[in-house]
Amino acid sequence: MDTDIRVALIGLDTSHTEQFSRRMPANGLRPTRCLAFVTPFQDAAGIAERTRTLEGMGVEVTDDFDRAIGDCDAVMVEINDPSLHLEYFRRCAGLGKPVFVDKPLADTIANGRAMVEVAAKNGTNWFSCSPLRFAAEMLEAANRMRSPHEATAWGPLGKAPAGSSIVWYGVHVFEMLNRLLGRGAKSVHAAEENGEVVAVAEFADGRRARAQFTSKSYGGTARDAAGAEVRFDVTSGSAFYGALVSQVAAFFRTGTPPVALDDTIEIMAMLDAGERSYQSGRAEPV
Repeated sequence: MDTDIRVALIGLDTSHTEQFSRRMPANGLRPTRCLAFVTPFQDAAGIAERTRTLEGMGVEVTDDFDRAIGDCDAVMVEINDPSLHLEYFRRCAGLGKPVFVDKPLADTIANGRAMVEVAAKNGTNWFSCSPLRFAAEMLEAANRMRSPHEATAWGPLGKAPAGSSIVWYGVHVFEMLNRLLGRGAKSVHAAEENGEVVAVAEFADGRRARAQFTSKSYGGTARDAAGAEVRFDVTSGSAFYGALVSQVAAFFRTGTPPVALDDTIEIMAMLDAGERSYQSGRAEPV
């Protein structure tokens, strides 16, 4: 008897759809169909190339939503354009299936909160996060530094074809900072320093997080109140993709999200505040 969990993929404008599909079988997941459409993040030629790749893995690619989700047990919303997340989450939330929403949660905190309301109304079991949340090197640092007073994380800031680059790509760094420090951010100030974007978050209890978009690789440091410091560098490659797929598979089986919704909402609020701060030139509330 087939015990694999059949997964519908929504969106083909991201490499994550391919990357996750490759890793699903090892985790007892079977990607069945993918809904594909052009967005500012991928043109028709790119969609066609990715379609051939997915079809080579035995995944049917369609432009019909009902066909895509027709026989699935679970859904992964993989759309690269975060401005479309609310629209497609609304369409998925009423299916009675568990849903994973790829990073970032949405394009704005308002739309992120609207997704929370949609999920509550429909009784949808879901979660959203970046794969960097499960980077082994960062998790080891978090275990070694249980109560940091400050944390810095760095990584690249890709240029978004549409919308905010801070929201779209900054999520990876903010996700690591949330995992290291937890919740409680009250404001974010984002500005350019030496031609690169740096965002500093102040917490209500005096803790501080610093996001540095100055590197092609990911890493960071965590420091306690006494000055002891732990540094981590995330190994180049995509091992965190496999770690995320493993977490998604466990969620689909158990129904227990690996990330608290309050963490996801605070990360989205920090990203939103960071973009507003970058535009206004002053610290903005979370």
